[in-house]
Amino acid sequence: MRFEKWQALGNDYVIVEHEALPFELTAERVRELCAAHTGIGADGVLALSRTDEPGFVAALRIFNPDGSEAELSGNGAREAILYLRRAGWTDQRQFSIRTAAGELRPTILSDTTCRVDMGRARDDGTGEIEGFRYQQVNVGNPQCSIRVASEAALAAVALAEVGPQIERDPRFANRTNVSLWTELGSGRIRARIWERGVGETASSGTGACGAAVAHVLRGGDSPVTVVLDGGELDVEVGEDLHFELTGWAEPVYAGEMSPELLSRLASLS
Repeated sequence: MRFEKWQALGNDYVIVEHEALPFELTAERVRELCAAHTGIGADGVLALSRTDEPGFVAALRIFNPDGSEAELSGNGAREAILYLRRAGWTDQRQFSIRTAAGELRPTILSDTTCRVDMGRARDDGTGEIEGFRYQQVNVGNPQCSIRVASEAALAAVALAEVGPQIERDPRFANRTNVSLWTELGSGRIRARIWERGVGETASSGTGACGAAVAHVLRGGDSPVTVVLDGGELDVEVGEDLHFELTGWAEPVYAGEMSPELLSRLASLS
């Protein structure tokens, strides 16, 4: 059973082709694959399937390291898109893939870079939570975007404490991701991200998109460069909240699961 491990701004995923799996990907199996010491070790699993749906190269399922399934991941989607091109699923520069959040339409810019048409964000309103004023947006998954006054204020937030409380607040039926951000200049913001099923992360594509959309809703300029601990991503947001994400992803290694690991995974439910 072969796999590849990819990373984008330090956000790493195991990529598998669904047809080659000898079992279904359950939450318990995903957790074992993502385990650092007994599995492959990753921030999640990307499962690619072929599809007969006209116009689509593949269907993508995205799993968090806790075994839950995510609607979308900006970094994971780019890794899957560039994997598809590299693995020969398509030789086109522009194509479509299907996710739980809907259609993604990438444009390949180089072997390691692509621009992804992510669709249209939804403004789900504002409110107050844990002493913060927030803008709730949906960019394929829910994002609670919180602007803070300065870089110093952003660094001072105890995200490991407030992140879980906001994520699981009853007003967010399916839990929410959390993006805290501040302006650095015209069209440039700094963000810290708390992801459902992950925790604080050095990079999140959809988290960056959520912060960028909230920035534009406040009257900020687009395109927006989002500075994360893992690097920078560029998000272009239109007046109708249609948005595109541009960034890089690269393979780390290709491997083959051992018979022992496969046997252990098969024994799990």
